Amino acid sequence: MIEIERKFLVTSETFKKEAFKSTRIIQGYLNSHKQRAVRVRLKGELGYLTIKGESSKNGLSRFEWEKEIVKTEAQELLNLCEPGVIDKMRYEIKVGHHIFEVDTFFGDNEGLIIAEIELDNEEDTFEKPSWLGKEVSGEIKYYNSQLSKQPYNTWGNNL
Repeated sequence: MIEIERKFLVTSETFKKEAFKSTRIIQGYLNSHKQRAVRVRLKGELGYLTIKGESSKNGLSRFEWEKEIVKTEAQELLNLCEPGVIDKMRYEIKVGHHIFEVDTFFGDNEGLIIAEIELDNEEDTFEKPSWLGKEVSGEIKYYNSQLSKQPYNTWGNNL
């Protein structure tokens, strides 16, 4: 149940042509504390409840537990969430032996595009597509739980 993930900014929208799947995601946080986050997510027609632990010092790994729940339950739980719902479109792109998940955000996070890749271990290597930009793994401001509190449109030029 340890998630190993790296995050990157995206330099262009050419990834959309390479995507094999796209899904709308709406999510909120019942708890967004640094040491633990409890997330409710609607992903297409499915609902999920996820608990994430504190990130490792390098920001690459952390505990994650996720359970599928009924869509109507997820909708009800979203009503209990802290202010700041995340609304995004997720594109899945196969690059080499891995799949990148690229999120384009709406609402207060409009304009932000983040790519994530899950790895088997922290030393795992992977192909970097041309649209992959600066790595932001471990930079807390790019965590969805933080984007719900301090959205991208409040940052000014502080990328």
